[in-house]
Amino acid sequence: MVETLFEDIFRVEGLNPDGKKFEKVTRITAKSDQFDMLMVLDINSDIYPMHVGEKFMMVLASTLNLDGTPDSGYFNPGNRKSLADKFDYVMQGKLYRISEESSHKQVKADMYVSFGGLLMMLKGDPSIAARFELDQRLFILIRKV
Repeated sequence: MVETLFEDIFRVEGLNPDGKKFEKVTRITAKSDQFDMLMVLDINSDIYPMHVGEKFMMVLASTLNLDGTPDSGYFNPGNRKSLADKFDYVMQGKLYRISEESSHKQVKADMYVSFGGLLMMLKGDPSIAARFELDQRLFILIRKV
């Protein structure tokens, strides 16, 4: 069984907070239910539109293989089942920055991932960031709930 690094239900709170920059990309801001995480994520809105108020499940995993074996880095189409089969929107990327900030006696960790130029920032509990490594390859998997 594949072990995911992070999963939670998020609610879209805003779209394009700094204005729309690209025709087919929407930057969403979302807040998670369980872990109180803040996420800013670029989505290809041409193929997966999202709207304020929608809820979606987001999973971060290091492999799509259901048996948990490391991913080869190549997409091999076929009849093999994968974690991606359970989701509507999947991207592969690389974690390029982890940082911590503190304010009012509260410490937050920021994680930044690039999915081929579509960016994600995930901010929240530092114990969650401890599960990740710099330059780690990740898959983000999303489905609306």
